[in-house]
Amino acid sequence: MKDAIISITGIQNDASGEKDSVELITAGQYGFENGEGRFTYEESDLTGLDGTRTTFTIGPMGVVLRREGNLNSEMVFQQGRKNFFLYETPFGSATMGVDTRRIDTTLDEHGGDLELDYDIDFNHTLMGRNKFKINVRENHHG
Repeated sequence: MKDAIISITGIQNDASGEKDSVELITAGQYGFENGEGRFTYEESDLTGLDGTRTTFTIGPMGVVLRREGNLNSEMVFQQGRKNFFLYETPFGSATMGVDTRRIDTTLDEHGGDLELDYDIDFNHTLMGRNKFKINVRENHHG
């Protein structure tokens, strides 16, 4: 894994059309082998997930987002498919559904871009449409 600068823009449109976006630029690690890219970074107060480590794995099967720490979850994004996962919070857990509209990626051994566009529902109620726009680039020291 190499040191990388990871820029993440998360855009959330809730069911009523309200739009919210958060932007995070953070240092992390990135690796690419056998056609699969992986990057990992520590969440911060900014995202409300302090104490959580997030890992994205991007491969032919789709994208897996794994969070470990104060919040533990694993989300699988596959274009045109709906996947369910358990969302654990301090107040209990619930089933979330992720319906992936589109995955766009240009990641190679030097980094690149990842774009995810998906609908999310919570106990079968549509919560909204979300987008992740992520750029990963090698951090050349000096």
